[in-house]
Amino acid sequence: MSLKKSRIVILGAGSIGVAFAATLSEAGASVLIVDPDAARRMSVHASLAQQRAAIAKAGLSRTDPGPVDVAASAEDHLGSAQMVLECGPEDITIKQAIFANLLANAGPDTVLATASSAIAISRIVSEPADQARCIVAHPVNPPSVLRVIELVPAMGTVRDTMTAAEGIFQAAGFATVALGHEIEGFVLNRLQGAVLREAYRLVQEGITDVAGIDDIMRLGLGPRWALSGPFETAELNTPGGIRAHAARMGPAYKRMGEARGETVDWNDDLVSRVVDERRALLRDDQIANRVAWRAQAVAQLIAARDTLMKDAEDD
Repeated sequence: MSLKKSRIVILGAGSIGVAFAATLSEAGASVLIVDPDAARRMSVHASLAQQRAAIAKAGLSRTDPGPVDVAASAEDHLGSAQMVLECGPEDITIKQAIFANLLANAGPDTVLATASSAIAISRIVSEPADQARCIVAHPVNPPSVLRVIELVPAMGTVRDTMTAAEGIFQAAGFATVALGHEIEGFVLNRLQGAVLREAYRLVQEGITDVAGIDDIMRLGLGPRWALSGPFETAELNTPGGIRAHAARMGPAYKRMGEARGETVDWNDDLVSRVVDERRALLRDDQIANRVAWRAQAVAQLIAARDTLMKDAEDD
Protein backbone atom coordinates (compact mmCIF):
# COMPACT_ATOMS: atom_id res chain seq x y z
CA MET A 1 0.00 0.00 0.00
CA SER A 2 1.26 3.48 -0.88
CA LEU A 3 0.45 6.59 1.14
CA LYS A 4 1.17 8.90 -1.79
CA LYS A 5 -2.46 9.93 -2.22
CA SER A 6 -3.39 9.67 1.44
CA ARG A 7 -4.47 12.58 3.60
CA ILE A 8 -3.84 12.18 7.32
CA VAL A 9 -5.10 14.68 9.88
CA ILE A 10 -3.29 14.74 13.23
CA LEU A 11 -4.98 16.49 16.15
CA GLY A 12 -2.35 17.80 18.53
CA ALA A 13 1.08 19.34 17.91
CA GLY A 14 2.81 17.80 20.90
CA SER A 15 5.78 15.49 20.61
CA ILE A 16 3.72 12.40 19.72
CA GLY A 17 1.65 14.22 17.11
CA VAL A 18 4.71 15.73 15.44
CA ALA A 19 6.56 12.39 15.53
CA PHE A 20 3.62 10.74 13.78
CA ALA A 21 3.51 13.57 11.26
CA ALA A 22 7.20 13.16 10.44
CA THR A 23 6.84 9.40 10.06
CA LEU A 24 3.67 9.41 7.95
CA SER A 25 4.91 12.23 5.72
CA GLU A 26 8.20 10.37 5.18
CA ALA A 27 6.08 7.57 3.72
CA GLY A 28 4.52 10.02 1.27
CA ALA A 29 1.27 10.99 2.99
CA SER A 30 0.00 14.56 2.99
CA VAL A 31 -0.28 15.43 6.67
CA LEU A 32 -2.18 18.20 8.39
CA ILE A 33 -1.30 18.94 12.03
CA VAL A 34 -4.08 20.74 13.85
CA ASP A 35 -3.68 22.54 17.17
CA PRO A 36 -5.67 25.48 18.57
CA ASP A 37 -2.61 26.77 20.44
CA ALA A 38 -0.71 29.33 18.35
CA ALA A 39 2.61 28.74 20.14
CA ARG A 40 2.34 25.01 19.48
CA ARG A 41 1.65 25.65 15.81
CA MET A 42 4.66 27.94 15.58
CA SER A 43 6.91 25.23 17.01
CA VAL A 44 5.85 22.48 14.60
CA HIS A 45 8.44 22.93 11.88
CA ALA A 46 11.37 23.07 14.32
CA SER A 47 10.05 19.93 16.01
CA LEU A 48 9.58 18.25 12.63
CA ALA A 49 13.22 18.94 11.78
CA GLN A 50 14.31 17.23 15.02
CA GLN A 51 12.12 14.20 14.32
CA ARG A 52 13.38 13.92 10.75
CA ALA A 53 16.97 14.11 11.97
CA ALA A 54 16.25 11.20 14.33
CA ILE A 55 14.62 9.25 11.49
CA ALA A 56 17.69 9.82 9.32
CA LYS A 57 20.05 8.79 12.12
CA ALA A 58 18.07 5.56 12.54
CA GLY A 59 18.43 4.86 8.81
CA LEU A 60 14.66 5.11 8.27
CA SER A 61 14.51 8.06 5.87
CA ARG A 62 12.68 7.71 2.58
CA THR A 63 12.77 9.69 -0.62
CA ASP A 64 10.00 11.99 -1.82
CA PRO A 65 8.20 12.73 1.45
CA GLY A 66 4.75 14.24 1.53
CA PRO A 67 3.96 17.76 2.76
CA VAL A 68 3.13 18.70 6.34
CA ASP A 69 0.77 21.62 6.86
CA VAL A 70 -0.37 23.24 10.09
CA ALA A 71 -3.79 24.66 10.93
CA ALA A 72 -5.84 25.87 13.88
CA SER A 73 -8.91 23.88 12.86
CA ALA A 74 -9.58 20.61 11.04
CA GLU A 75 -13.17 21.30 10.03
CA ASP A 76 -12.45 21.85 6.32
CA HIS A 77 -10.29 18.72 6.03
CA LEU A 78 -12.14 15.96 7.86
CA GLY A 79 -14.22 14.84 4.91
CA SER A 80 -11.21 13.97 2.73
CA ALA A 81 -8.95 12.30 5.32
CA GLN A 82 -8.15 8.59 5.22
CA MET A 83 -7.34 8.78 8.95
CA VAL A 84 -7.74 11.27 11.75
CA LEU A 85 -5.27 10.55 14.55
CA GLU A 86 -6.02 12.27 17.84
CA CYS A 87 -2.86 12.96 19.86
CA GLY A 88 -4.24 15.33 22.47
CA PRO A 89 -4.15 15.34 26.28
CA GLU A 90 -4.77 12.10 28.17
CA ASP A 91 -8.11 13.46 29.36
CA ILE A 92 -11.23 11.42 28.71
CA THR A 93 -13.56 14.45 28.69
CA ILE A 94 -11.48 16.18 26.02
CA LYS A 95 -11.24 13.00 23.94
CA GLN A 96 -14.99 12.40 24.18
CA ALA A 97 -15.69 15.89 22.85
CA ILE A 98 -13.16 15.47 20.02
CA PHE A 99 -14.61 12.13 18.91
CA ALA A 100 -18.19 13.42 19.06
CA ASN A 101 -17.12 16.11 16.60
CA LEU A 102 -15.23 13.62 14.42
CA LEU A 103 -18.19 11.25 14.24
CA ALA A 104 -20.39 14.11 13.13
CA ASN A 105 -18.03 15.62 10.55
CA ALA A 106 -15.47 13.11 9.28
CA GLY A 107 -15.98 11.15 6.07
CA PRO A 108 -17.89 7.86 6.39
CA ASP A 109 -14.80 5.79 5.56
CA THR A 110 -12.33 7.78 7.64
CA VAL A 111 -10.50 5.80 10.33
CA LEU A 112 -10.84 7.63 13.65
CA ALA A 113 -7.94 6.79 15.95
CA THR A 114 -6.63 7.96 19.30
CA ALA A 115 -3.02 7.61 20.41
CA SER A 116 -4.17 7.29 24.02
CA SER A 117 -1.74 5.54 26.35
CA ALA A 118 -4.38 3.97 28.56
CA ILE A 119 -7.94 5.09 27.75
CA ALA A 120 -9.89 2.44 25.85
CA ILE A 121 -11.86 3.60 22.82
CA SER A 122 -15.12 2.27 24.33
CA ARG A 123 -14.73 4.80 27.16
CA ILE A 124 -14.35 7.59 24.61
CA VAL A 125 -17.11 6.39 22.25
CA SER A 126 -19.67 4.49 24.29
CA GLU A 127 -22.27 3.57 21.65
CA PRO A 128 -21.31 0.34 19.81
CA ALA A 129 -22.83 1.64 16.56
CA ASP A 130 -20.52 4.69 16.71
CA GLN A 131 -17.44 2.56 17.43
CA ALA A 132 -17.41 0.96 13.97
CA ARG A 133 -14.58 3.13 12.61
CA CYS A 134 -12.89 3.99 15.91
CA ILE A 135 -9.72 2.45 17.38
CA VAL A 136 -6.81 3.10 19.70
CA ALA A 137 -3.48 3.38 17.88
CA HIS A 138 -1.01 3.24 20.76
CA PRO A 139 2.61 3.92 19.79
CA VAL A 140 5.91 3.49 21.57
CA ASN A 141 7.48 6.88 22.25
CA PRO A 142 8.99 8.16 19.99
CA PRO A 143 7.06 6.58 17.11
CA SER A 144 9.36 8.24 14.60
CA VAL A 145 12.04 5.63 15.32
CA LEU A 146 10.36 2.95 17.47
CA ARG A 147 8.14 1.53 14.77
CA VAL A 148 5.64 -0.72 16.50
CA ILE A 149 2.04 0.22 17.22
CA GLU A 150 -0.83 -1.44 19.06
CA LEU A 151 -4.20 -1.29 17.30
CA VAL A 152 -6.98 -1.80 19.81
CA PRO A 153 -10.63 -2.18 18.74
CA ALA A 154 -13.78 -1.60 20.73
CA MET A 155 -16.52 -4.20 20.69
CA GLY A 156 -18.23 -2.34 17.86
CA THR A 157 -15.13 -1.70 15.72
CA VAL A 158 -15.51 -3.38 12.32
CA ARG A 159 -12.78 -5.46 10.69
CA ASP A 160 -12.51 -3.04 7.75
CA THR A 161 -11.41 -0.30 10.14
CA MET A 162 -8.65 -2.48 11.57
CA THR A 163 -7.54 -3.51 8.07
CA ALA A 164 -7.41 0.10 6.88
CA ALA A 165 -5.42 1.18 9.95
CA GLU A 166 -3.01 -1.73 9.53
CA GLY A 167 -2.47 -0.76 5.90
CA ILE A 168 -1.73 2.88 6.72
CA PHE A 169 0.70 2.17 9.55
CA GLN A 170 2.45 -0.70 7.78
CA ALA A 171 2.96 1.52 4.73
CA ALA A 172 4.66 4.00 7.08
CA GLY A 173 7.04 1.28 8.31
CA PHE A 174 5.31 0.22 11.52
CA ALA A 175 4.95 -3.32 12.76
CA THR A 176 1.29 -3.46 13.74
CA VAL A 177 0.06 -5.54 16.67
CA ALA A 178 -3.71 -5.95 16.40
CA LEU A 179 -5.28 -6.83 19.74
CA GLY A 180 -8.23 -9.20 19.79
CA HIS A 181 -10.21 -6.99 22.18
CA GLU A 182 -9.80 -4.15 24.64
CA ILE A 183 -7.86 -4.53 27.86
CA GLU A 184 -6.70 -1.81 30.23
CA GLY A 185 -3.11 -0.79 29.52
CA PHE A 186 -3.14 -2.66 26.21
CA VAL A 187 -0.08 -4.91 25.80
CA LEU A 188 2.85 -2.52 26.10
CA ASN A 189 1.83 -0.99 29.41
CA ARG A 190 0.82 -4.35 30.85
CA LEU A 191 4.29 -5.73 30.17
CA GLN A 192 5.97 -2.52 31.28
CA GLY A 193 3.74 -2.33 34.35
CA ALA A 194 4.56 -5.90 35.38
CA VAL A 195 8.28 -5.12 35.33
CA LEU A 196 7.84 -1.82 37.17
CA ARG A 197 5.58 -3.33 39.85
CA GLU A 198 8.20 -5.95 40.67
CA ALA A 199 10.99 -3.36 40.47
CA TYR A 200 9.24 -1.18 43.05
CA ARG A 201 8.61 -4.19 45.29
CA LEU A 202 12.25 -5.27 45.19
CA VAL A 203 13.38 -1.77 46.16
CA GLN A 204 10.73 -1.56 48.90
CA GLU A 205 11.81 -4.92 50.34
CA GLY A 206 15.47 -3.92 50.38
CA ILE A 207 16.46 -6.67 47.93
CA THR A 208 18.44 -4.16 45.87
CA ASP A 209 18.43 -0.45 45.09
CA VAL A 210 17.29 1.54 42.08
CA ALA A 211 20.75 1.39 40.49
CA GLY A 212 20.80 -2.37 40.87
CA ILE A 213 17.42 -2.76 39.16
CA ASP A 214 18.44 -0.49 36.30
CA ASP A 215 21.75 -2.32 35.86
CA ILE A 216 20.05 -5.73 35.70
CA MET A 217 17.73 -4.44 33.00
CA ARG A 218 20.27 -2.31 31.09
CA LEU A 219 23.14 -4.77 31.19
CA GLY A 220 21.22 -8.04 31.16
CA LEU A 221 17.59 -8.32 30.12
CA GLY A 222 17.45 -5.22 27.94
CA PRO A 223 20.04 -6.20 25.30
CA ARG A 224 18.51 -9.66 24.90
CA TRP A 225 14.97 -8.32 24.67
CA ALA A 226 16.08 -5.76 22.10
CA LEU A 227 16.81 -8.67 19.76
CA SER A 228 14.25 -11.26 20.82
CA GLY A 229 11.14 -10.95 22.96
CA PRO A 230 10.52 -12.98 26.13
CA PHE A 231 9.25 -16.10 24.34
CA GLU A 232 12.06 -16.21 21.79
CA THR A 233 14.60 -15.45 24.51
CA ALA A 234 13.35 -18.42 26.55
CA GLU A 235 13.52 -20.61 23.47
CA LEU A 236 17.05 -19.59 22.47
CA ASN A 237 18.36 -19.83 26.04
CA THR A 238 17.17 -23.36 26.75
CA PRO A 239 18.08 -26.62 25.02
CA GLY A 240 14.71 -28.12 24.16
CA GLY A 241 13.13 -24.72 23.64
CA ILE A 242 9.90 -23.32 25.07
CA ARG A 243 8.59 -26.62 26.42
CA ALA A 244 11.82 -27.40 28.25
CA HIS A 245 11.99 -23.85 29.60
CA ALA A 246 8.39 -24.03 30.86
CA ALA A 247 9.11 -27.35 32.58
CA ARG A 248 12.31 -26.05 34.15
CA MET A 249 11.31 -22.51 35.15
CA GLY A 250 7.50 -22.60 35.13
CA PRO A 251 7.09 -23.96 38.67
CA ALA A 252 9.46 -21.31 40.07
CA TYR A 253 7.77 -18.51 38.14
CA LYS A 254 4.38 -19.79 39.34
CA ARG A 255 5.54 -19.70 42.97
CA MET A 256 6.95 -16.19 42.53
CA GLY A 257 3.70 -14.97 41.00
CA GLU A 258 1.52 -16.57 43.66
CA ALA A 259 3.69 -15.02 46.39
CA ARG A 260 2.77 -11.66 44.85
CA GLY A 261 -0.91 -12.54 44.56
CA GLU A 262 -0.65 -13.16 40.81
CA THR A 263 -1.78 -16.53 39.50
CA VAL A 264 -0.55 -18.01 36.24
CA ASP A 265 -1.54 -21.50 35.19
CA TRP A 266 1.43 -22.88 33.25
CA ASN A 267 -0.72 -25.67 31.83
CA ASP A 268 0.22 -27.97 28.95
CA ASP A 269 -2.38 -26.49 26.58
CA LEU A 270 -1.05 -22.97 27.07
CA VAL A 271 2.57 -24.06 26.66
CA SER A 272 1.64 -26.03 23.53
CA ARG A 273 -0.06 -22.95 22.08
CA VAL A 274 3.09 -20.89 22.64
CA VAL A 275 5.25 -23.64 21.11
CA ASP A 276 2.98 -23.83 18.04
CA GLU A 277 3.05 -20.06 17.54
CA ARG A 278 6.83 -20.00 17.89
CA ARG A 279 7.15 -22.79 15.29
CA ALA A 280 5.04 -20.72 12.91
CA LEU A 281 7.62 -17.95 13.32
CA LEU A 282 10.79 -20.08 13.40
CA ARG A 283 11.11 -23.69 12.30
CA ASP A 284 12.92 -26.23 14.45
CA ASP A 285 15.73 -26.51 11.89
CA GLN A 286 16.32 -22.73 12.07
CA ILE A 287 16.81 -22.48 15.83
CA ALA A 288 20.54 -23.31 15.90
CA ASN A 289 21.29 -20.63 13.32
CA ARG A 290 19.17 -18.14 15.27
CA VAL A 291 21.12 -18.89 18.46
CA ALA A 292 24.40 -18.29 16.63
CA TRP A 293 23.05 -15.08 15.07
CA ARG A 294 21.92 -13.74 18.42
CA ALA A 295 25.33 -14.33 19.98
CA GLN A 296 26.93 -12.16 17.31
CA ALA A 297 24.14 -9.59 17.35
CA VAL A 298 24.31 -9.17 21.14
CA ALA A 299 28.06 -8.54 20.87
CA GLN A 300 27.49 -5.83 18.26
CA LEU A 301 24.67 -4.29 20.25
CA ILE A 302 26.80 -4.14 23.40
CA ALA A 303 29.64 -2.46 21.52
CA ALA A 304 27.23 0.17 20.16
CA ARG A 305 25.59 0.66 23.57
CA ASP A 306 28.89 1.08 25.38
CA THR A 307 30.02 3.67 22.84
CA LEU A 308 26.80 5.61 23.40
CA MET A 309 27.16 5.37 27.17
CA LYS A 310 30.76 6.61 27.00
CA ASP A 311 29.64 9.54 24.86
CA ALA A 312 26.99 10.38 27.50
CA GLU A 313 29.58 10.24 30.28
CA ASP A 314 31.94 12.49 28.34
CA ASP A 315 29.17 15.07 27.94
